[in-house]
Amino acid sequence: MTVEHSVSGESFRSVFRRHPAGVTVVTLASPSGPVGFTATSVVSVSMDPPLLSFAIAQTSSSLAALSGAESVLIHWPAAGQSDLATRFARSARERFSDPETWTTLPSGEPLLHGVATWVRCLLTERLQAGDHTIVIGRMVEARMGADDDNAPLAYLDGRYHELVPITL
Repeated sequence: MTVEHSVSGESFRSVFRRHPAGVTVVTLASPSGPVGFTATSVVSVSMDPPLLSFAIAQTSSSLAALSGAESVLIHWPAAGQSDLATRFARSARERFSDPETWTTLPSGEPLLHGVATWVRCLLTERLQAGDHTIVIGRMVEARMGADDDNAPLAYLDGRYHELVPITL
């Protein structure tokens, strides 16, 4: 007979504080206006078809809008754009308060200015997993900046970091 054990929430957090994660900002259109949030859980799922996933907390103020959305934009802020990630991790009313920082694509999603890399995804699945919902999207459009030297923004131990390549 197998005995199942579980770690505490504090132990879980401690383990993942030591795991660097890429930083993204997810935006979408809703009947009440633009919605967005910072996500550090974006991962590739499949190349054929091109699928990715991200997770959102059941307590997120963005979950209701995401539940009804057909598509999202996922933006990858570069090093030096931690202010953008921080803004979308805070109060929902602050996220789109400056109309000079974003525009709406013809497909309806809010596009954040100054982010070199972004993808548009059609949402295909939503799976409840514990206290989060895992969302799977099929990439239908991708834009990458011309500057391949744009260092990504990472999140580790509760803070944003800039990655620097190791030269051998």
